[in-house]
Amino acid sequence: MYLMIGKTIIAAVLISFVSWLSGRKLALAGFLTALPLTTLLALAFSHLEFKDPEQSVAYAKSVFAAIPVSLLFFLPFLLANKLNLSFWTCYIVGILLLGLGYFIHQALLKGF
Repeated sequence: MYLMIGKTIIAAVLISFVSWLSGRKLALAGFLTALPLTTLLALAFSHLEFKDPEQSVAYAKSVFAAIPVSLLFFLPFLLANKLNLSFWTCYIVGILLLGLGYFIHQALLKGF
């Protein structure tokens, strides 16, 4: 139970800090967000909780395959000015593209 509470607090503090930082130092916040901080924490927490090295390696491979696919979310934001898209349009289309990306991710994992 304490591990779950600790994990929740660490994740909340990290997300809150980067969100706060985005209003003050946008480039630094973007850089920190792009770092695999969540992956670092989640891999360590998962391994501490389940103590299964094979599962940890499979988890890392899944993340590796998902990283390029997850960039689909940002595609509408890159095209926002050219297509005159609002933030929420970009956000919703990005989420829909992530849904498509999930199927691409599953196909990639079959190759690992």
